[in-house]
Amino acid sequence: MRVAGDWKDYELLDCSGGERLERWGKVILIRPDPQVIWKSEKTHPLWLKADARYNRSSTGGGKWVVRRSMPDMWKIDYKDLTFNIKTTGFKHTGLFPEQAVNWDYLREIIKKAGRPVKVLNLFAYTGGATVACLKAGAQVVHVDAARGIVTWARENATLSGVVSSPVRWIVDDCVKFVEREIRRENKYDIIIMDPPSYGRGPGGEVWKLENEIYRLVELCTEVLSKDALMFLINSYTTGLSPSVMQYILGSLVMPRFGGDVRSDEIGIPVTVSGMVLPCGASALWEKGM
Repeated sequence: MRVAGDWKDYELLDCSGGERLERWGKVILIRPDPQVIWKSEKTHPLWLKADARYNRSSTGGGKWVVRRSMPDMWKIDYKDLTFNIKTTGFKHTGLFPEQAVNWDYLREIIKKAGRPVKVLNLFAYTGGATVACLKAGAQVVHVDAARGIVTWARENATLSGVVSSPVRWIVDDCVKFVEREIRRENKYDIIIMDPPSYGRGPGGEVWKLENEIYRLVELCTEVLSKDALMFLINSYTTGLSPSVMQYILGSLVMPRFGGDVRSDEIGIPVTVSGMVLPCGASALWEKGM
């Protein structure tokens, strides 16, 4: 497992009974996490003093219960990157801190390339990977279907000092965008994707990751440059193991571009226990391995 252990403004204080106790800057939040199936004793005193807690509803969804005065939006830093954080209606805060291990690796690959690097970031959310790649000197095409989320990503780019870097902000269906890029014969050296488990397109089309991921990766191989460096897939879908994503990359990318593939879990250290909470999975094709 690769661990995001370099945070200073984020800390996973404890986790138990289906919940996380987290510090986001100076704000303490309690959020549900279905992977936390253990029921260890909640000894950390901040369990009783959190600023807000997200309570799930038995009928679906949920809401934040604010216990102490807190800002509607605040900022946190990761190294030289800065992000806007806020509590959303779906328990999220606009950032997945475990992804910092991927941001660091992307920056390393881009800097080592020693040449201009063009990145395609699909399902790019609030732009953690986008701003990391821009900081490393890459050109980035950032694609997400939600206009408000793309606006949030631009705010993060502004805060991180890279909004004037070579970046295109695209509000579009990711599959349709890639299909158009194939027709336009545009190519990318790095492709990143973090597709949702389930969703609906603008025309009501049902997206289910297990049914769509192979075709999407197959399409993306058509926009990889001949000197491509990396193809990274992130997933939070329980039924899609890291090894399955690795197999997909190995069967579609390696025969055309060589290189090698690997996969693993990514996680966050837990302060109270000293252990690591698994938070998702990544699969990676890399040419230079």
